[in-house]
Amino acid sequence: MPPQTSIPLSANILGTIGTICWCVQLVPQILRNYRTKSTEGLPGTMMFLWSASGVPFGVYAITQRFNIPLIVQPQCFCLLCGVTWAQVLVYGRKWRPWTATLVLITLLIVFAALQTGLIFAVRPPYARGVSWPVTLIGAIAFVVLIAGYLPIPFELLKRRGRVVGIDFVFLGIDWFGAFFSLMALVAQNEFDVLFGTLYALCCIIEMSMVASHLIWLLRTRGIRKRAKVEGKSFDEVAEGVQWQSEGVNLESKFKKLVAQWKRKPGASIRSQEDEEAAVSVAVKRDDTKVVLDKGITDAIR
Repeated sequence: MPPQTSIPLSANILGTIGTICWCVQLVPQILRNYRTKSTEGLPGTMMFLWSASGVPFGVYAITQRFNIPLIVQPQCFCLLCGVTWAQVLVYGRKWRPWTATLVLITLLIVFAALQTGLIFAVRPPYARGVSWPVTLIGAIAFVVLIAGYLPIPFELLKRRGRVVGIDFVFLGIDWFGAFFSLMALVAQNEFDVLFGTLYALCCIIEMSMVASHLIWLLRTRGIRKRAKVEGKSFDEVAEGVQWQSEGVNLESKFKKLVAQWKRKPGASIRSQEDEEAAVSVAVKRDDTKVVLDKGITDAIR
């Protein structure tokens, strides 16, 4: 798609609303993590990939000459996602705060350098009509951001549809940010199919997360009601713990499968032979003990 030559006022207004949403979307999540000192259920991989997607996202938006709000948007998104990822390191993986902060600052500097370098690298050929580098960068941004959502289905399966650790205010603001950004692209003279699809998918995925949690609330309403009568939460009653434990932990199953693949081909055979040898030695020891005991008994007699 050729770069934008003029931006309608409506596109700037809608883009500004979307950018404001995406500049503050993760603030409720960051505050929740800080208040609870926990990031359980919040995938660190998702936050890292979202932060990384800001690099190609920013390059594409600047090269395509989107409206100013949509150019600022990936920078804010990258920063906030990076802060949330650092919180996962501190609260989830028990890193020291200063170590996580240093890693985050280094990462953001690397991201800024990459974005600047890529902009200067793709602009000259793009001005000559060579558009495939910009299209490739846009595709990378698309794939990386959407890939950030991949841990979510695993979390939902493990928790039987329950959304844990993700703030719903954050989801709501994020949805509005994607929606108004999509409308800003619609209002432009040229609609960007790639990023229009990206924003639309973000809206769909986040609505599906909310729907999944609502279904969980309906399925567990009886358990939660009985827990409330006892003055307890869903996670404090045995019935709730049992119901929740029946989720499918695909991550754990995958790790076990990988561990089996890493074994040497003859490992299982050798372990079986070792076990049989150990049994044989034990039998021989028992037989020897019986013979000795019998000899001692005969000698006494």
